[in-house]
Amino acid sequence: MEALMTALAYVLQPYHIGVIFFGTLIGILVGAMPGLSSIMGLSIMMPLTLSLEGNAGILMLLGIFCGAIYGGSITAILIKTPGTANSAATVLDGYPMA
Repeated sequence: MEALMTALAYVLQPYHIGVIFFGTLIGILVGAMPGLSSIMGLSIMMPLTLSLEGNAGILMLLGIFCGAIYGGSITAILIKTPGTANSAATVLDGYPMA
């Protein structure tokens, strides 16, 4: 329990929250572009994360991955073109409901 609280206190620092937010924003943009997957977004942003400290780079990569998965559903629902392969099933239900 003590280790969990230490990790939570580390992640909730303002700098790390900003890194996660920036990574999520970039991930949403990458995921919304049809043809770019979450793995491609991680690969494209890898050089940027290497300039950060270790844990902040991992937090940014986590934000990019989660944002890309979400961003892929935007195009899947609105224009019936999945942004990522993970959003292929979203086309079947999301587009008719929109």
